[in-house]
Amino acid sequence: MNPTESSPRRRPTIRDVARKAGVSKSLVSMVIRGEEKVSARSREAVLRAAAELGYRPNLMARSLVQRRTKIVGVMVSDLRNPFFGDVVSGIEQQASELGYKVLFTTGDRQQERETEAIENLLELWVDGLILAGPRIDQDSIGRIGRSVPVVVLHRPTPTTSSADSVTNDDRAGAEMAVNHCHALGHARIAHIDGGTGAGAQERREGYEHSMRRLGLVEHIVLVSGGYTEPRGYQGAQELLSKRPLPTAVFAANDLCAMGAINAFEEAGLGIPSDISVIGYDNTSLAALRHVSLTSIHQPSIEMGQMAVERLFQRIDKGRTEPTHEVVAPSLVVRNTTGPPPAEPELEVRR
Repeated sequence: MNPTESSPRRRPTIRDVARKAGVSKSLVSMVIRGEEKVSARSREAVLRAAAELGYRPNLMARSLVQRRTKIVGVMVSDLRNPFFGDVVSGIEQQASELGYKVLFTTGDRQQERETEAIENLLELWVDGLILAGPRIDQDSIGRIGRSVPVVVLHRPTPTTSSADSVTNDDRAGAEMAVNHCHALGHARIAHIDGGTGAGAQERREGYEHSMRRLGLVEHIVLVSGGYTEPRGYQGAQELLSKRPLPTAVFAANDLCAMGAINAFEEAGLGIPSDISVIGYDNTSLAALRHVSLTSIHQPSIEMGQMAVERLFQRIDKGRTEPTHEVVAPSLVVRNTTGPPPAEPELEVRR
């Protein structure tokens, strides 16, 4: 075999395109940048030559000259959570409209991995960062914000923070969940919390505040959970060991609610005839007909779009003052909540 046949083919350069099209290198650059001051004939010749040669612009080289990559880095805390799938969809839509590409990575709900993932994005010279549900501390976010514009998504951020933020009013959403259950006649309303997840503390506070306001202090029951089905299942197992049983459960998010429902049904309880369950996020899972989960809605796609818009204002418009957007939640009632069961309390299979 000829050695040259097995060696990698040299990538065509801008000089090759200029030579084939019979124009200058600077004119090729103008066409690639999309500048208007190029004749239709020259533009067509350059594009035809580029296509025939298989030429692709060297984005990294261009970024060295322009000091811009037109790339947004996104660190997503948990790609397995369908809520973040909708957030990502909103980010991609808005970024594309504004002429940006997006690089995604995940920290898999671990602070150390988040830090590593963010560093990897910074090494690629992204123009800005969106941190979706991050678990890293506020000081770390502040340090990152001194390097590039940062938007924190789906996590409450101090108004003194230099980073922008777009978040849901988690406390108000939790109060909405408790109020809905109480309006149906429930008093024994328990909460499986979100552990150390973004927004979990605010949802706990909202639950407790609403229970106190409704005069249900003696019925406050908080058990440790998390934003996954296994954690919701474990939280429900703990509730099943308590007496009296709660008649309604507010779960930290929809995945947590699904895990709780599995545990309750395994124990022989009907949903909602024996126990009501309400989730948070109103994900695509909640809307499935065989699930039909009552949930607190937060506009995930719109929040992703808003995060990109905040970055665009920083990068392209020169805004320097931070903005902190709080989006109002809403209640979506489906089939997992109803009036409390008549006494006496049912026997539970263990």
